[in-house]
Amino acid sequence: MNEKSYTELMKLGAMKRNRLKENYVQDLYIEMLLSEIQLTVEKEKLLRKIDAAIDGRDKKSFLHLSGQLREINKRFGT
Repeated sequence: MNEKSYTELMKLGAMKRNRLKENYVQDLYIEMLLSEIQLTVEKEKLLRKIDAAIDGRDKKSFLHLSGQLREINKRFGT
């Protein structure tokens, strides 16, 4: 027979829980990394648009885009 002892079953259960924790941490890290990339790209686009508004002396666009940048910074705590 191929029956496992109580100790072996408990070890297998502990190993599975550890793998689940590791996967959760890895998924969390990936999610944080993707959020950081998204924030960086969004900020770079806004900064380019702000520069263009300054170059074009477009005060209305500058104020609007600057407000958006402040909101992004507030949303992501930067």
